[in-house]
Amino acid sequence: MLKRTALVCFLLAFYMGAIAQFEGDYASYKQEGEFGIGVGLNHYFGDLDPTVALNHPKFTAGVYFLKQFNNYMGIKVAGNYAFLAYADKYSSNDAQLTRNLSFNTDIYEFSVSGVFNFFKYIPGTQDHNFTPYVSLGLGVFSYDPYAYLKGQKVYLRAWGTEGQGVIPGKKTYGSMAMCFPLAVGVKYSISPKVNLFAELGYRFTTTDYIDDVSTTYAGAAAFPPQPNGQPTIGYQLQDRSGEVVSVPIGIAGRQRGNSTQTDAYVLFHVGLSFNIASYLCPTPTPK
Repeated sequence: MLKRTALVCFLLAFYMGAIAQFEGDYASYKQEGEFGIGVGLNHYFGDLDPTVALNHPKFTAGVYFLKQFNNYMGIKVAGNYAFLAYADKYSSNDAQLTRNLSFNTDIYEFSVSGVFNFFKYIPGTQDHNFTPYVSLGLGVFSYDPYAYLKGQKVYLRAWGTEGQGVIPGKKTYGSMAMCFPLAVGVKYSISPKVNLFAELGYRFTTTDYIDDVSTTYAGAAAFPPQPNGQPTIGYQLQDRSGEVVSVPIGIAGRQRGNSTQTDAYVLFHVGLSFNIASYLCPTPTPK
C-alpha cells in the first residue's frame, strides 16, 4: 500500500511539473504579430445593385501586417486590390433593364484597423490555436470607373455623364475616397509559424460614384454634338437606354441614380499568415 501511494504521488508530482512547464512555456511565448496574404471574391453594392444581390462576384486579393499587443488585441495595416463590376442587365427590375448602364473599376485600398480576438490565441498550442475575431478601421481607396462603348474601353469620369463640370453646381468627382472597413473572421494555427484564416469585410464608403451613377440625367443639351454633327462619347454614355428601347429615357433632370446612399463593397478573403514571435527570458532566481 505504501509503495502504491508513493508511486501515485510520484506520478502526480511529475504530471504537475509537466503542467507547470507547459504553462511556463505559454508565459514565455509572445506573439509579436504576423504577415498575411489572401485571395477571394468581392461584390459591389450601389445604384446598379440596390437590392444587394450577390450574383456577380469578382476577384480580390490582399496583404496585411498585424502588430499584436497581447493574445487578444492588435493593429492591422492592410493593402487590398479588388476588381468591381456590375450592369443593369443583371437586374430583374424593368426600370433598370431600360436604363442599361454598366461599369468596371479597379480598387486599390489601404487601411488601418483595430483587431480583437474573441479567444486567447497562442499559435502552435492545442488549447488556444483557434479564434474568431472582429476588426474596425479607416481606409482610403482609388477608383476610376469605365465602360465599353462599341467594344472600346472608355473611362467615364472625364466625360461627366451626369453633367459634372458642365452643369453649374455639379463638380467632377475625385479618383479617391475614404472607406470604413468592418470585418469578421476566423483564424486557426496549423503550426507555431503558420495560420489559416478566412475573413469577410464590408466597406462603407464616402462616395456614390464608384459606379459613375448618382443623381439625374444631364440631358442632350449638356452634350452638344461634334462639329461633324456626330454625338459625343459623353452623350452616348450618359443615356444608354436607346440601345434596348426605341425611345431613350434620359431627359434632363430625370432620376438616374440614388444620391441618398453611398456605394459600398464587400471582400471575402482566405489565406495564410506567418507569425512573428519572441520568447521572454526567465526571471533569474535570487540566491
